[in-house]
Order: sequence, then C-alpha cells, then structure tokens
Amino acid sequence: MSMFIDALVDSLVDTLKLIPFLFITYLLMEYLEHHTASRATGLLARMGKAGPVFGGLFGIIPQCGFSASAASLYSGGVITLGTMLAVFLSTSDEMLPIFISEQVAPSKILTILGIKAVLGVLSGLVVDAILRHTRWRDKGEKSIHDLCVEEHADYENDEKSGIFRAALTHTINIVIFIFIITLALTLLVDAIGQRRIAGFLNAIPVLGVFLAALIGLIPNCGASVALTQLYLTGMMSFGQMMAGLLVGAGVGLLVLFRTNHHHLSENIRIAVLLYCIGAFWGIILELIA
Repeated sequence: MSMFIDALVDSLVDTLKLIPFLFITYLLMEYLEHHTASRATGLLARMGKAGPVFGGLFGIIPQCGFSASAASLYSGGVITLGTMLAVFLSTSDEMLPIFISEQVAPSKILTILGIKAVLGVLSGLVVDAILRHTRWRDKGEKSIHDLCVEEHADYENDEKSGIFRAALTHTINIVIFIFIITLALTLLVDAIGQRRIAGFLNAIPVLGVFLAALIGLIPNCGASVALTQLYLTGMMSFGQMMAGLLVGAGVGLLVLFRTNHHHLSENIRIAVLLYCIGAFWGIILELIA
C-alpha cells in the first residue's frame, strides 16, 4: 500500500508540473488557428531548418514540459520532426536537480548538458535533412486545425472564451491520460527495483546500452531519476546513462501518441527512431569514454 501511495503522489506531482506548459502551448496553438491561419503557420514552418538548434538548446532546461510542448507543436504541424527529436534528445528532466543535490562538479554537469545539446542538435539537423529527400510524412501534412478542431468550443458567441475553453479542455484531456499512464509505469518500475535493473546493465556493457535506452523510453520523469542515480552509485557506465537520458523524453512520447493519435504507425516509427539514435550515441560514448 505504501508503494502505491508513493507512486500515486509522485505521479500526481509530475503531472501537475506539466499543466502550465501544456495549457500555454494549446492556448498559443488555438490562437494561431483562429487568428493567423495558414500564413502564420507557414512562416513558422519555414523556420524549420534552424528549429533543431533552438530545440536542442531549450531541451537542456530540466523540465518535462518542454518535451510535452514539442510533441504537441509537432502534432499541429508547427515544428519539424528534427526539431521535436532535438528537444527529446537534449531534455534532461530530473538529471540536473539530482546532480546538483549530489554536489557533482559543475564542470561535469556542464559537459553532460553540452553533450546532450550537441547530439540533440546534430541528430535533429540530420533527420530533417534526410526527410527532405524521403517520403516520410512530415509536418507538411499536418495543421494546427487538425489538432485543435477536436477540442473546439463555440467561438461564434465569445471567441476569447472559446479559445480559452478549448485550450483548457485539451490540457485536461492530456493531463488525465498522462497521469493514468505515469502511475502505471511508476508502479512497474518500483516493482522491478533499481538493483535488479543494475544487474542486467553490468552484465554486458554494450547490451546495457540498449537496455538503458529502453528504460529511457519509459514516458515518465522517474526514468531519468533512476538512470542518474544508477550512474552516480557506479552501477551504470557513462555511455549507458547517456543512452538512457538521450532517449528519455519524459512524457513527450505520451503526448505525441495522444495528440497525434490518428497516425499511430508514424508515432511508432518516431519512437523506434528515437531509441536507435539514443542507443547509437550511447555505444559511441561507451567506446570512447
């Protein structure tokens, strides 16, 4: 019972942190949908080539909300896939607060944050460059209207109130979804235990990279906590930790599957791509560290 209560509290706290980010994001998207239409979104789309650079820099801020916002903006066709992946790869979630609380050397913290940002930017730029020459469906086939229309209220009587209500409704729907999944995953991780996970990671270093990346896919800020703690206690190598933290997008993937739910196959491909990128860089860092 105590484990369930702890998981319930942790999941509730993690979910509540996301509300301001999600609400502001959906409020902005509703405004763009009703006031700027395709002209404004087209302008944002043309900035896509530099998007991964900004995504990688914003992503290092330790807050799950940025990955959630990036997923929503991608689902609405506002940013490119490379930009969203740059945010996912560079986001550090709870890593930074834990490092600071454990008094890790500032130079080491900055180095890790710099590596995540650089790899996020580089990977995002490469993905966008490749997509411009492939048939993978990109943001050009998405629009804010497609995402917002499901939550629209009656705008004819009170437009400002309608935009507010639509954004609030969308936020509530996402928050409920995130809370339920987060609670289930938190209970699962607590049941397995960190020591058992560490045993698998240390058995075969390279295999540990793939397993750490798999842990990072868990759409929960708690995954980054576990990976960071395992590294600080010496039960996980640097390359393994980085693989997990690169893949760890917090609740970004959850939001993607919820907001982009009409394109399930695309979401699965994105999750696999994220995993492969994180594992690839993890192996490289494992070999050179």
